[in-house]
Amino acid sequence: MEGLVRGIRSCQETLRVAILKHPSERRNMLSRSGRVTSSIPVREKGLENLTVADVLMTKGEEKIGSWLWCHTTDSVHDAVKNMANNNIGSLVVLKPGEQGLIAGILTERDYMRKIIAQERSSKYTRVGEIMTDENKLVTVTSDTNILQAMQLMTDHHIRHVPVIDGKIVGIVSIVDVVRAVVEQQGGELKRLNEFIKGDYY
Repeated sequence: MEGLVRGIRSCQETLRVAILKHPSERRNMLSRSGRVTSSIPVREKGLENLTVADVLMTKGEEKIGSWLWCHTTDSVHDAVKNMANNNIGSLVVLKPGEQGLIAGILTERDYMRKIIAQERSSKYTRVGEIMTDENKLVTVTSDTNILQAMQLMTDHHIRHVPVIDGKIVGIVSIVDVVRAVVEQQGGELKRLNEFIKGDYY
């Protein structure tokens, strides 16, 4: 993951050097890229401006739903079945009641280490017994920069991060984050290649 971040920064440096080598074209290039004359579309905002909210928007309606969470009192069996049915790797765990307060997160890793490896029964074990507790839970807000989210996930060796703006608004995975970064970098590289070739309009 750190290699990907270094690669992204390297590409940004290459673009900066290209601009410096062609100072007479700088204003023209910036104007053509929309950085001076118009706003940049969400898909081409640049990594510095890309947020978790932008990533959630690309996920569409799938970004939030009751299938994203379970309760501490649910059986691990039911929670893992929910994960399998919805092809997801984690569930946000809510405290019992209507408040929707977050108690922690249940991941595939929790299941493997605390049920399978310990030969426990998933049908008779409650989610609250094996989840990653809220005091160890890593979260982001919807306005968190995507590179900060990636660094946070890398530093904590996690693949899923709940997005909390007072309440849960979604969950992003490392796959979502990497996909967004690759799309942004692809756009920047394309613009750089077009600029170098003189094809940039």
